[in-house]
Amino acid sequence: MSTRYVAGGKVTDKLVIYHANRARGGASMLITEPLNLLPRQRNLQKVMVRDPDNRSGLARWAAAVRAHDSHLMAQIQDPGRGRHQPGRSHDAIGPSALPDDLSWTVPHALETYEVEALIQDFADSALILRDAGFSGVEISAGHGHLFHQFLASRSNIRRDRFGGDLEGRARLLTELCLALRARCGDEFLIGVKLPGEDGMPDGIDLETAAAVTRLIHATGVADYLTWCWGAHSNTLDWHLPDLHGPRSPYIDKIAMLAKEAPGTAIGALGLITDPNEGERFVRDGLADLVMLGRPLVTDPAWGIKAEQGREAQIRYCVSCNTCWGAIVGGSTISCDNNPRVGADDEADWQPTRVAQSRRIVVVGAGPAGLEAAWVAAARGHEVSVFAASSDVGGKTRLHSLLPGAENLSSVYDYQRLRADEFGVKFHFDHRASAEDVLALQPDAVILACGSTPAWPHWLPEDYRDEEFFPDVRAVAARFSIRRAREAGTAVIYDQDHTAFTYATAQLLTQRYDRVVIVTPREGVAAEEPLVNRQGIHRRLPALGIEVQNWCEPVFDEGLFEGRMTLRPVNAGPMRYIDDVALVTHATPRVPNDELVGPLRAAGIELLQVGDCHAPRSLLIATGEGYRAGMGV
Repeated sequence: MSTRYVAGGKVTDKLVIYHANRARGGASMLITEPLNLLPRQRNLQKVMVRDPDNRSGLARWAAAVRAHDSHLMAQIQDPGRGRHQPGRSHDAIGPSALPDDLSWTVPHALETYEVEALIQDFADSALILRDAGFSGVEISAGHGHLFHQFLASRSNIRRDRFGGDLEGRARLLTELCLALRARCGDEFLIGVKLPGEDGMPDGIDLETAAAVTRLIHATGVADYLTWCWGAHSNTLDWHLPDLHGPRSPYIDKIAMLAKEAPGTAIGALGLITDPNEGERFVRDGLADLVMLGRPLVTDPAWGIKAEQGREAQIRYCVSCNTCWGAIVGGSTISCDNNPRVGADDEADWQPTRVAQSRRIVVVGAGPAGLEAAWVAAARGHEVSVFAASSDVGGKTRLHSLLPGAENLSSVYDYQRLRADEFGVKFHFDHRASAEDVLALQPDAVILACGSTPAWPHWLPEDYRDEEFFPDVRAVAARFSIRRAREAGTAVIYDQDHTAFTYATAQLLTQRYDRVVIVTPREGVAAEEPLVNRQGIHRRLPALGIEVQNWCEPVFDEGLFEGRMTLRPVNAGPMRYIDDVALVTHATPRVPNDELVGPLRAAGIELLQVGDCHAPRSLLIATGEGYRAGMGV
């Protein structure tokens, strides 16, 4: 997984520390993000392996991992024509001059001699890595990248020896395997990640994947094999599965493909978050290696915590794909459930205790408040938390009750576990007043008391009543418990564009005959990473949920008779929705800041975090909570 810790093509201290933490945390082998291994690869966000100035950095990187009895493997990859950022790539190469399914990038079709040079350049760079102390390489031949493009007849219509039948289309890969072994020797590990299924016509299906596996196995080179799913297409999201499908969705198919490569170590991957899942795959002979991406971003000590029977202390991946969205957007890697990604002492971190304990009050028991509370308590402070509800989690607890979001519970479950461990005192079912807070004589107060919905601008003030026009979170809370069906149409006015709204829409299909999402934008899910957005766009029509875009409701008396009028926000005719039984809105929210004035007037040290500062994502909320807990 890319970290965006590379600067100017150089190995950085941040990059080395990130991998050393995961080696220290129990990973037996670490596979790097894609590296620049070819003379043509000049992306300065990737390490330039051929740059002589990087030799010492490469050696330092490998040594830092080996110091913890772990192996560092370099990823061999080129995106070819594949691109998932906005715009098209003007430097793309590929087997044939055919457009990418996602970006429509048309690559330069490599000539035969250029493909042959590609093989030798990869092998030469692998030798540099071997001499620097890397244990091996992994060829990333799936995900719709260059090797995948050569394998699929959809993207390879060549007539030379690197095209034609499957053996020809696989020749780049088989000859690369042989060249790597010849150049780097028998002790150098060579892993291959192959495409399992890409879901595209004339692409790679299981039968083709099995045939490719036999060709790679016949080289006798691969030390291990695994398979991945999806491509640079409308199946991009398959390679980062979420909780809207089964857990560990690919393991049975991986075990089936493994039969084509007897005697080769096999890696299990795909939505493996719990050590017990990985243990079962190895115990039952389905795989030899448990391969983790997102879970090691969330908790680099996943391995040693599992080994030591400390599974309850693991910060579990919630499969939200925030990490993917961050790195594709150009930010450094980040995580909703790990506010310390990339910290020097990240693996199995414990806060340093303070010399002088203070009395801290936290108002709000959502992820921001809980993170602040347990961190402050772990540092030695006396911490009390006011929670308006009967349990912790805030709106994240509500979200976890919706379809496809159950993993979110692990965020506040972990925080509550640590809070109890360090003696945090909870006051549940207590909406705190300023007097309640001041009665505890705090040295500092952390306000994490959330936000309230703003009303849609089209709704007159006289009708702004939660009983008649509840916001989407109130509806989710009500209908996650009550399941009896009602006749009519449920309408969601969407100015939110996050997963919560579409999970609520999915829930409403269990209650109403028809569900319609109305948005003034051109589409839905704009706030979600592309790999999440693809799944949302696939699920909505499959569930019969309609989207009315480029419009907004017109409030009139007809709504009370079950008819909603929709006004276009650009050109176009008026539209109507009949038989309306429920109208709910997902609109921007405003902070609950009523305690700020009285507490500031009392001269209390005050911090606002999470939605109480301004409406936040889970990523920002946990990060602000952590910094508040460290700062008081």
